Amino acid sequence: MIKRFLYFLLICLFSSGLKAQTGGNNIYNFLDFSYSSRIAALGGSLISVYDDDPTLINYNPSYISKRHNNAISLNFTDFFSNVSYGSALYSHTFKKVGSFALEMRYVGYGKFISTDEIGNQLGYFGANDLAMTLGWGRQLDSNFSIGANLKMIYCAYESYSSFGLALDVAGSYYNPKKNISLTLLFKNIGSELKAFTPGNFEKTPFDIQIAFSQRFQYLPVRYHISLHSLYKWDMAYVGEKDPFLETDALTGDIKYPSNVSRFFDNFFRHIIFGIEIIPTKYLSLQFAYNHNQHQEMKIPQKNSFAGFSYGFMLDIKSIKIGFSRSHFAVGAVPNYFTFAANIDELAKLSKDKKAKKLERLK
Repeated sequence: MIKRFLYFLLICLFSSGLKAQTGGNNIYNFLDFSYSSRIAALGGSLISVYDDDPTLINYNPSYISKRHNNAISLNFTDFFSNVSYGSALYSHTFKKVGSFALEMRYVGYGKFISTDEIGNQLGYFGANDLAMTLGWGRQLDSNFSIGANLKMIYCAYESYSSFGLALDVAGSYYNPKKNISLTLLFKNIGSELKAFTPGNFEKTPFDIQIAFSQRFQYLPVRYHISLHSLYKWDMAYVGEKDPFLETDALTGDIKYPSNVSRFFDNFFRHIIFGIEIIPTKYLSLQFAYNHNQHQEMKIPQKNSFAGFSYGFMLDIKSIKIGFSRSHFAVGAVPNYFTFAANIDELAKLSKDKKAKKLERLK
């Protein structure tokens, strides 16, 4: 299984567009934000885990199932400056149709001063992003499942607005005997339907991602490997125009990295490594390293934690409380908060508690 996975990874990387670069070419980039604290702690990309955590299914619709029936999740992120964002999700299963999850996402960028062309203040205006996602998942057999997300997107910046649609399609494989989970995701397939400016239609942040995880049988540890941007090879934002490249003191020539160095740098930019430590069933600790984020946000000639993330999640009586932090740059470390619960499980616990109390009274 692992050999096939690595072979598929190499095919995806080498068959992708070799000249494409990242950054600044898409609209609706808030769709790629990390809303779940667990997702943020594990690197901010697709996570493939077969469990009852409803905060994961808005990223991986193929795992929406009856395990999440009547589950809710609330997420909030204290982002940079005055920016904050959050999401709310509810999941329900219908017989013969499948399982669904409805999610609302909101991003608020704060207030801005409105001025005329000579600087006179006219008041204030806001900027907000909204998205409503309807997800569907279905179990095909004991190992395979599929799912999709339909996203309706609306953005309003001062007097400008945009509306669009996007689609996620995912398929997952789960082996309960070996605790292995594998997911392939085609993300944000879509387009603007109404552009901010007439005729200027921009691309959605399309991506192809693969996630793999395995929990060790005799060790309370699960490792994660998440692969992103598999449709392109060159991940460097600045490429050969990097202003931080060193210059030869004698000749004045720019010192470009070797082809081997550039190859491995690009290769690992596609990969996020994560690990979960689960000392008890009530607690999990998460850590991850995102090499692309580290390379893009680091400060030259200075050590940096950019690209590192960490967090924890408490799971007590069907209530999940999570917190995490992700290092983007010095002084830029957002805080992520998560609350999730299963209404059916809580009702069952309450009913059992009342039954035990009646038995004691008898």
